[in-house]
Amino acid sequence: MYRTRQQLMTMEDSTLAPYALRSRDSRGRIQPEEEPQYRTSFQRDRDRVVHSAAFRRLEYKTQVFVNDAGDYYRTRLTHTLEVAQIGRTLARSLGANEDLVEVICLAHDLGHPPFGHAGEYMLNRLMAEHGGFNHNHQSYRVVTELETRYPNWNGLNLCYETLEGIAKHETEYDLSEATGFDVAMRGSIEAQIANIADELAYNAHDLDDGIQAGLIVPEQLAPLDIWRELCDRLSWHNGRMDVIMRHRFIREQIGLQVDDVLTQTMKNIQQVNATSPQDVQRCGFNVVAHSQRFLDFNRQLKAFLYENMYNHYTVLRMSKRAERIIQEVFTSYVEEPRQLPDEYRALLDTASLHRVVADYVASMTDRSAQTEYRRLFDSLTAF
Repeated sequence: MYRTRQQLMTMEDSTLAPYALRSRDSRGRIQPEEEPQYRTSFQRDRDRVVHSAAFRRLEYKTQVFVNDAGDYYRTRLTHTLEVAQIGRTLARSLGANEDLVEVICLAHDLGHPPFGHAGEYMLNRLMAEHGGFNHNHQSYRVVTELETRYPNWNGLNLCYETLEGIAKHETEYDLSEATGFDVAMRGSIEAQIANIADELAYNAHDLDDGIQAGLIVPEQLAPLDIWRELCDRLSWHNGRMDVIMRHRFIREQIGLQVDDVLTQTMKNIQQVNATSPQDVQRCGFNVVAHSQRFLDFNRQLKAFLYENMYNHYTVLRMSKRAERIIQEVFTSYVEEPRQLPDEYRALLDTASLHRVVADYVASMTDRSAQTEYRRLFDSLTAF
């Protein structure tokens, strides 16, 4: 006998903390639907995201290294899965709604363009006079407008709480464009967990990829407080950094960060006496947070990664090549929109040319953008 949706919601009532969002209390969907008998509404949202075209395309989108740089390095998809794994761990330990955290984590990068932040930078520059481009905003648009899987509406018709979690994934998101959300209210505890899991994941795996690629050597990390802490805990000092030791360091780093978030978050929850989801959202600060000590650790690490990895000449070469591809493909479509596929040309009846072109370019993977560039500009490439 399978567990019914009613039984699953009853289990939520008995296992979740009072400040967690429950699926039975969801405000529902914009388009009313009958919910399945064996999944909660948040579980259904998760399944819809996983089956979306935008989610599948994350496999061939850049995290730091362009997709053709090698098989080991993280892609947007593997990054997303690591974020979801860390998010579930935090949610389970804090008594938050694990299903809601998971779907927010899985959806948070659906709007990311090809070539990572280089692609986003160039699209935002090209769209400067047409509303700009932000991958968080684009993720929201993907799940509310751009995915076409249902006969009677666009988007995935996700629950209000899932949409709010995606919209409030980062504080700089322009909530004025996400009508129906109270900009004075912070994200739910589930949204805050997804946000910190994202940061925690990319700090750890970017360091891992940087060492693996040879862009970073352990001696460079010696001035960092977090690195010295890891060295002490693992009793490792200037030895050989083989594959096993590198994995030990990254595991230990993630473990320390998770422990710190759990400890500090519980202190914050007790401080504000959060006894409902609304208590968390009305709080003047994010309750899901690091301690000051680890905030300092992470600021040092981020500054190091920007200087020594993201601005490494090999990464910059990839980034500049990516910017050129995005710029020239985008400009070509704007100059001659009839080059767009039929389904995107049809959107020109209701949306501006620049926005439609940005939507199409943002949907591309690294390799499809490279292929499109060759089709447009290489006379030897077949159509």
